Amino acid sequence: MNTSFKNIFDKFDWNNVLSDILQKNEQDVQHALYNSKRTIEDFKALISPAAKPFLEQMAQLSYQLTKKRFGNTIQMYAPMYLSNECQNICTYCGFSMTNKIPRRTLTDDEILKEVTYLKSKGYDHILLVTGEANRTVGVSYIDNAIRLIQSKFANITIEVQPLDQEDYELLIDSGLYAVLVYQETYHKDEYKKHHPKGRKSNFDYRLETPDRLGRAGIHKIGLGALFGLEDWRVDSFFTALHLQYLQKTYWKTKYSISFPRLRPHSGGLEPKVEMTDSDLVQLICAFRLLDEDVELSMSTRESEVFRENIVNLGITSISAESKTNPGGYAVEPQSLEQFEISDERSTEEVVSMLKSKGLEVVWKDWAHNWQ
Repeated sequence: MNTSFKNIFDKFDWNNVLSDILQKNEQDVQHALYNSKRTIEDFKALISPAAKPFLEQMAQLSYQLTKKRFGNTIQMYAPMYLSNECQNICTYCGFSMTNKIPRRTLTDDEILKEVTYLKSKGYDHILLVTGEANRTVGVSYIDNAIRLIQSKFANITIEVQPLDQEDYELLIDSGLYAVLVYQETYHKDEYKKHHPKGRKSNFDYRLETPDRLGRAGIHKIGLGALFGLEDWRVDSFFTALHLQYLQKTYWKTKYSISFPRLRPHSGGLEPKVEMTDSDLVQLICAFRLLDEDVELSMSTRESEVFRENIVNLGITSISAESKTNPGGYAVEPQSLEQFEISDERSTEEVVSMLKSKGLEVVWKDWAHNWQ
């Protein structure tokens, strides 16, 4: 029988984890700050309300660890939406099947037009995104898209529906470098409420996706939760638990963490639990203190001001000028977005900002595709 994170996940109770986090005290936080090898219990303390008075100290430590491991570099990437067709109902997504929007899937020519625009801006790391519609944007469509563009980018990441192990093996052979797969929330009952229909409603299949990726031999796996669906502290604990399990089990694979907060979209869902800017800073620093090697990514969901303040505190990759609609860069800029972005500055403006912060912008750190 294959190993699975589910075996570990099932040993934890959501409410007990929340209680543990809320009971952490000042002494627990100080222990975590001064511990040279931090544990998952230390992480609980660092994301607890008791850690709030220590935020400045956490930020300074996070800054030091990031500089030590990654230097002054920050990686640029761009998302490219291939399709907004979707067979799922998801309460928080503009592409949800129930939303009456024009559906669009890019042709080969349209994909290449989008690629031409992104290459003109300097991008060499691309994230391909689709809705979950197996008949129109299934494995063969994704495989074709990767093959079509793989000679043009240093590496290609996808954020699509969870797939079987053999599908991932096929895509890796075609040039796939990394996969982002967010659990959205690790609260099983709440997950069901937000995913009432479609393949995404299968909580366990989604939970075990990183295991299938690890067994397929993927170079990098990206994890995360969608903050606003449930208590961000508990979702972050399970994300960290998931990360540590994967690192131990699939130790040849690299890992990244993203921090999406619920953003306005068509058919909008209000956050159940608010995550403040201060909370998000605390969480980013806590992840860096837990793991100085993990890559931490920041999208254009966040505001200009927030992104400017966080880039030196642990973030290692950042997007700019993102479009969350298929064809949004060059083909059809006016089509409906998956969610509203907040930082709408051009790539050039974001690069200028990063340089003003003393950061060296990296477009291509190494090439996954050598041809």
